[in-house]
Amino acid sequence: MSQTPDRTEARNVWFVTVRPDGRPHLVPIWFVVEGEHWYVCTSPTSIKARNIRANPSVALALEDGDHPYVVEGQARPVAATDGVVQKFKAKYDWDITVDSQYTQLIEVTVSRQLLGG
Repeated sequence: MSQTPDRTEARNVWFVTVRPDGRPHLVPIWFVVEGEHWYVCTSPTSIKARNIRANPSVALALEDGDHPYVVEGQARPVAATDGVVQKFKAKYDWDITVDSQYTQLIEVTVSRQLLGG
């Protein structure tokens, strides 16, 4: 029987963006979920951020390969809301509003959700 991982408790997510030449860029990253949106913070000059500016299509997968949880969607830079800031503080003890390196908040709007087991 399949058991869906708890996306609010998972520590990391594998985040996939698409390079301009079509190759995938895959990295683990901290994240939070609010409603149907997933959020990550990165440097605005990171490969992830540059890829998203060129192509907003992304995929995210929780680390638990025994109970896969994968989503696909569209990413865009957004301003931090109080709710998202509080979620990062509660989950990672990290205040994203005062970080000097990871200043770009990315919101992913999920268009497809894949569950497996």
